[in-house]
Amino acid sequence: MTGDTRSEISLRVNERTRRLSVDNRTTLLDALREGLDQTGTKKGCDLGQCGACTVLVNGRRVVSCLTLAVAADGTEVTTVEGLSRNGELRPVQDAFVQLDGFQCGYCTSGQLCSAVGMLAEHRAGWPSAVTDDVSPDRPPKLDAAEVRERMSGNLCRCGAYPSIVRAVLETARQEASQ
Repeated sequence: MTGDTRSEISLRVNERTRRLSVDNRTTLLDALREGLDQTGTKKGCDLGQCGACTVLVNGRRVVSCLTLAVAADGTEVTTVEGLSRNGELRPVQDAFVQLDGFQCGYCTSGQLCSAVGMLAEHRAGWPSAVTDDVSPDRPPKLDAAEVRERMSGNLCRCGAYPSIVRAVLETARQEASQ
């Protein structure tokens, strides 16, 4: 490879700034897993269809297998390894454990990152395709249908969906009561 096909990038991954040299065609997923040893992010379909590779980029959900690493240069990336704070699980992580929101665990990292992102979207008042009332006066009601729609980009081959929905709703309930 010539120098024209590589780029030096800087990513702030899980609150730590990391620099690396990548081939311009390298996905964020491969940069995280192979370049930065963040192997919690899973490679599922490598086509953006399963959500196993979901991470947060500047707080927004992205499928990292469809994002070029060079496009993420200078961003804040949060992987499943960065969700906990000071060794304490986030409420959504605890809810997944308590309510059996996983079975084999392969999709869990993407499900968790997606849940964190979708809960932030909901708190910000963003509607989904199934939101009944899209008036700006109040946030959309978060019910099972909303959670299923908002999490629909994350597949679970084991079928843990009912428990995932319960975990997300329980987390939202806890956040609302604080």
